[in-house]
Amino acid sequence: MRKLIPLLGALALAAACKSGPEVAAAPALDPAASAKAAETAAAEKIAAEKAALSKAATELEAKAWKKLAVEESALDKSIDPCDDFYRFACGGWQKATPIPDDRPEWTRSFSVIAERNELALKEMMQDDAEGKTDPADPYAQKVGDFYATCMDEKKAETASLASLKEQLKQIDAIQDAKGLARAVAQLQLAGVSALFSFGSDQDAKDATQVIGAADQGGIGLPDRDFFLLADRKPILGSYESMLANLLKLSGEKEARAKADAKTTVRIETALAKAAMDKVERRDPYKVYHRIDRKGLVGAAPHFVWDTYFAEAGVPELTAINVAVPAFYAGLDQLLAREKLADLKTYLRAFTVSQASRALGKAFVDEQFNFISKLIGAKTQLPRWKRCVAATEAALGEAVGRSFVAKTFGAEGKTLSLALLNGIEAAFEANLTKLTWMDAATKKAAAEKMHKVVNKIGYPDQWRNYDAMKIGRTSFLDNLVAANVFESKRDVAKIGKKLDRGEWGMTAASVNAQYNPALNDITFPAGILQDPFFAAVNMPSTNAGGIGMVIGHELTHGFDDQGRQYDGDGNLRDWWTKQSGEAYNQRAECVAKQYDGYIAVDDVHLNGHLTNGENIADIGGLKLAYLALMASRVDKAPLPKVAGFDQEQQVFLGFAQSWCQNSRPQYSRLIAQTNPHSTAEWRVNGSVSDNADFARVFACKAGSKMAPVNRCEVW
Repeated sequence: MRKLIPLLGALALAAACKSGPEVAAAPALDPAASAKAAETAAAEKIAAEKAALSKAATELEAKAWKKLAVEESALDKSIDPCDDFYRFACGGWQKATPIPDDRPEWTRSFSVIAERNELALKEMMQDDAEGKTDPADPYAQKVGDFYATCMDEKKAETASLASLKEQLKQIDAIQDAKGLARAVAQLQLAGVSALFSFGSDQDAKDATQVIGAADQGGIGLPDRDFFLLADRKPILGSYESMLANLLKLSGEKEARAKADAKTTVRIETALAKAAMDKVERRDPYKVYHRIDRKGLVGAAPHFVWDTYFAEAGVPELTAINVAVPAFYAGLDQLLAREKLADLKTYLRAFTVSQASRALGKAFVDEQFNFISKLIGAKTQLPRWKRCVAATEAALGEAVGRSFVAKTFGAEGKTLSLALLNGIEAAFEANLTKLTWMDAATKKAAAEKMHKVVNKIGYPDQWRNYDAMKIGRTSFLDNLVAANVFESKRDVAKIGKKLDRGEWGMTAASVNAQYNPALNDITFPAGILQDPFFAAVNMPSTNAGGIGMVIGHELTHGFDDQGRQYDGDGNLRDWWTKQSGEAYNQRAECVAKQYDGYIAVDDVHLNGHLTNGENIADIGGLKLAYLALMASRVDKAPLPKVAGFDQEQQVFLGFAQSWCQNSRPQYSRLIAQTNPHSTAEWRVNGSVSDNADFARVFACKAGSKMAPVNRCEVW
């Protein structure tokens, strides 16, 4: 029987270690003196908390280490580390590690942790499905019902198909523009992202407000360029064929299915042409347009917005950021020229495509046959893995309560918080040494860093799922119910007080995040695991693994996007002109550097698309190294491992966390669409811009990993 983790605030020092709790001050005649006393008391309390945390972490470190910092078998010692550090650190692992047939890539860290987490989640969900749960778990039955229905292939062939046909009937019943707007709202609530996207978001220039957010959308491929660039035409052709086959499976005659697929691709292409490209969208000012409801209606008057907003549950909404007004102008032109029948065809095909994963084997196989062309995987993931992922996506915080109880202990939280505090101290110390930044901007940067809120492990308050209705009849109905629940929860935030405690990812996620609008960083329990992090790891292992990830996320607050937000999450220029220009020069150096890297075949990385992640990688590695060195000042050096000292161990621990084998199709897709660089260049790019790496590995100036002119921001 599983026990739920108690909802304790203990060890949740994230906010306290930043801005500090409110401290009551004695009445004073001088308000300034009173405020100063409160500030001093808060600072003293934070210092005491950090000292206690450091002591606890030191006591944990005193335990015998069971995991060495370097996996010697992963190395390829025939490679000069100064020529290609990634191959030196990972070449042995790459040769010995095949990619599973059902995966597009396999990584020594992310993939291994994700596989372990999947098995833990599977066990929990199976227990829930069989009623073997703690009676105190309020959502065990919902989780069990969702998972069990997903696993029932027979119901996917019958009940889910019947659910799809009901959705299609509603689309067929559209008679006019009002009916179209009503149907689009209903589909979006159900998780079908037709025509455009809509939800809630913070006002970028007043982070205390939650407003409506209208953005581009309505396409079924990963990026607009798949519809527009000549070299992507083979993929577009395969996409059209998939749509035709799915429509045929849903009951259409072959000739009509092919015609409807062609119509759908034509409409999606028009939406893609109106959309802003992914690099341009990296500028937060280019996706901020508070033209509100009046401006949205003016941009797309052919869409019946009153009907749409009423059906979406926000009939009186006026405050809206329209991210890309030009997209809505293009949408309006589309609505003006297209026949209603063709728009219904698009909605029908889009709905069938997005419902396919919940349907029978023929639908699932057809969709996978197309996706395999994008990512290169040879076989479909087993059904249980797909159902674990679907259940975790639908009921993430319900699942997370059980997950953290099973996988994440107090020791892990203590050590990770201590490491995080060390990274922050390294950032502040490094800030004082920057020669290109003036004193005023340094002061503002330090103030922003002190306001960053750290979210570790799991939320302080779990989400309430009482309103979500889950049964055991139709998996597609359950998916729709989960999407409707989440969509309504999202739009209900509009006009309400901002919840700064909300998490943007689930506790079981093998991921981490910086949110510039909240100025917070999140490290779920799902990633705080070996090989990234463990209480039994040598400190150098944790520094190169999760330490680099922590430094990476902290640096995101000061990358080419994050630096444009202040400590309260407002889109505001807090830089002096001189420091801002100096920053931009350094950021452009990084972009050009990564433009020169080849991801696969003839495909280069896009340095401007990946600029923020590259800056964060470079900065994160530097901070991890500096933090470890600072933590060892009054301690004996760590013992050598495989002949490598503690300084070299940090860099090897970092590189070996990113050991990866990837299929060519997937590497191509990542280079074309993903803001992260491929694993090879996340490692080699970062170490080549790190002067300490060149020193500790004795790389000659001018070697590939020690260029004469480095690109370094932080």
